[in-house]
Amino acid sequence: MVLNYIWIAFFVIAFVAALVQLICFQDYDVFARIVDSTFEMGEFSVMKIALPLVGVMTLWLGIMNIGEKAGAVRVLSKIIGPFFSKLFPEIPKDHPAHGQLLMNFAANMLGLDNAATPLGLKAMNSLQELNPNKETASNAQIMFLALNTSGLTLIPVAIMAQRSIMGAANPTDIFIPLLIATYVSTLFAILYVGIRQRLNMLNVTFLSWIIGITAAIGLLVWYVAGLEQEAMKTFSTIASNVLLFSIIVGFIVGGLIKKRNVFNDFIDGAKEGFTTCIKIIPYMVAMLVGIGVFRASGAMDLLIDGLKACIGIFTDKTEFIDALPTAFMKPLSGSGAKAMMVEAMKTYGADSFVGRLTCLFQGAADTTFYIVALYFGSVGIKNTRYAIGAGLLADLAGVIAAIFIAYAFFA
Repeated sequence: MVLNYIWIAFFVIAFVAALVQLICFQDYDVFARIVDSTFEMGEFSVMKIALPLVGVMTLWLGIMNIGEKAGAVRVLSKIIGPFFSKLFPEIPKDHPAHGQLLMNFAANMLGLDNAATPLGLKAMNSLQELNPNKETASNAQIMFLALNTSGLTLIPVAIMAQRSIMGAANPTDIFIPLLIATYVSTLFAILYVGIRQRLNMLNVTFLSWIIGITAAIGLLVWYVAGLEQEAMKTFSTIASNVLLFSIIVGFIVGGLIKKRNVFNDFIDGAKEGFTTCIKIIPYMVAMLVGIGVFRASGAMDLLIDGLKACIGIFTDKTEFIDALPTAFMKPLSGSGAKAMMVEAMKTYGADSFVGRLTCLFQGAADTTFYIVALYFGSVGIKNTRYAIGAGLLADLAGVIAAIFIAYAFFA
């Protein structure tokens, strides 16, 4: 029902905003832009997202099946099981879903989007098998979605590269602030969903893992912050790709040790790729068309102007408002948020307060509506319960943290 109301809201708000643009600003092309956007986003959903995803899904579902048959995913489940058993108490001990969740989170943290998506879809499918109510999101699925939408990324190579292209004097100066902001978002997601699900988060196992992860991230910040720009990029690229290919080779070697027919295991898993992508097409078209209409109507611009007027009443520190379009767009569209980030750096300067803050917004959260439509759509979930709210609140926590961090580091 939540998705239903949100989707309707996109169109209703877009219609009202378009009328305002037409009547108050004599923008006679606004409805033409909206209609064009429906066709454009419909084509984009299928041609640029669903169809290219078929190949990636086919590859990684095949690789994952090798890992499962070889027992490698079960080994990962045992390693991370004690912590995940506290976050996902519905998942049985040593269940393959633990390993699948771990691999998805690892791929996301390393910025390996092409690998993270199929791994996440595989994990969601495993969670759906454990879900007693197939059309309603389970607690485990909501926690999984919240952690994905919080967007924890260890080394934001793409953002730093874009800053370099836009002429930033030190493109890596946002690394530490961004990592802090995205970690706040992820920690908030865990705590919020944990409280909603009444999880025991004061036990030794949970606290030990949280403290350990925090310490590991701190060490990474300390090490990477001491590297030069090119060395940082090299470290990130090598570490990410070595880890990814090591997983592939490790699964295959594990299959050989188990005397499996590795090729057949790959084919059996890969067959799921096409059918999974077909399932998500209607969800992708519906959600992205709604987002496109919202953008084309000028509703986003009206929202920003209204915020400036309201916040300006209470404080003169309104510089952050010029960066907010990126924050508002990120839950709706990753490419749209990236475009707004680039536009902000072009307009205000890559080393300006607004330019840096937009980079923090871009990295502090993820595309909540896209992720919900993709993952829940792949398994036929219709009642998302509070999953969208949890994702958006995690995004909001990241945005608020990014604002305060930006004033602390760059004001």
